[in-house]
Amino acid sequence: MDTGMSVTDSSLETVRVDLGPRSYDILVGHGALDQLGPRLKGLLKRPRVFVLTDENVAAAHRERVELLLKASGIESDWLALVPGEKTKSFTNLDTILGWLLKGGAERSDILVALGGGVIGDIAGLSASLMKRGMSFVQVPTTLLAQVDSSVGGKTAVNSPHGKNLIGAFYQPRLVIADTELLATLPPRELRAGYAEIVKYGLINDPAFFDWLEDNGPRVVALEPDAITHAVAVSCRAKAAIVAEDETEAGVRALLNLGHTFGHALEAANEYKPDLLHGEAVAIGMALAFRFGAGQGITPKEDAVRVRKILEAGGLLAEIPGRQGGPYTAAHLVELMKQDKKASAGKVPLILARGIGQSYIHPDADLGAVEAFLKAELLES
Repeated sequence: MDTGMSVTDSSLETVRVDLGPRSYDILVGHGALDQLGPRLKGLLKRPRVFVLTDENVAAAHRERVELLLKASGIESDWLALVPGEKTKSFTNLDTILGWLLKGGAERSDILVALGGGVIGDIAGLSASLMKRGMSFVQVPTTLLAQVDSSVGGKTAVNSPHGKNLIGAFYQPRLVIADTELLATLPPRELRAGYAEIVKYGLINDPAFFDWLEDNGPRVVALEPDAITHAVAVSCRAKAAIVAEDETEAGVRALLNLGHTFGHALEAANEYKPDLLHGEAVAIGMALAFRFGAGQGITPKEDAVRVRKILEAGGLLAEIPGRQGGPYTAAHLVELMKQDKKASAGKVPLILARGIGQSYIHPDADLGAVEAFLKAELLES
């Protein structure tokens, strides 16, 4: 397959997502964005792209991206949306499709998703629907998007019934994860992305978890060698799982460690900005390990290690507010029942027999889950 390969800086790492005719590269490292123009030029049939972003990212990066594209002879048409999780809506999906149609977008054109997971998710779904499928490229600007949502082709918008319930599997043509872009992120956004990095160690890489226990502060501080290593390892871990199970029929569900609890927390909080996705996942992973410990599945000392590594990274390891907060055990369990991974009324949980030993528990005892959450929330 012709991927429009150009000479890539030797300081960058290339991770290949092996999906046959839908295979693509992830370029990781400081300065990877400089490869955007040359790589796009090899993919385009005409020298024009559509760039979807949000207002914050546009203010920080639009000028540079436009210059890089023009240096490769590529013109660009831009749309900047309001930032935030609520942007992943049917209303904005219609806005994007209208913008593309009005701009004369063709199936052979490319939609560039420049932003975090929200932009990447709604851009990918828009591309999948546009004339039954136009190409898109991911340029993730948040740590969470670089290590998770930009890789693997899961695209979606949210519904009042839950997060990411309306979507499709649709792979990008290329991902450019420039770790230098992370310098503009607020510290809280970095910490939220760090939660997803920890997740890969917890799934099946205990050596990486050990490395993070020693080097996590360097990752969060964006030391170039540490952050590049952490992003590349995370992308390789996800690429391997996606290559084995593209449409989440089996092993890919392991990537949802912490997400069943986390998505319920986000939905119960109405996707308000006081609980970011990565923050919810961090809490969800801690809950999964503590629930497993209470069920005699997970060693209690491993649940303690998970709490410690998350808290050392500046993340919460318990439900915010607890007693008197916006969450109740009964409501969270009802939301978990609506999870898109539920089947025949059964809700799978990703639990762990230890650090790096996660597995799919296909039929969680929701009565036990509710009792556990009542204890966590200090409900009487």
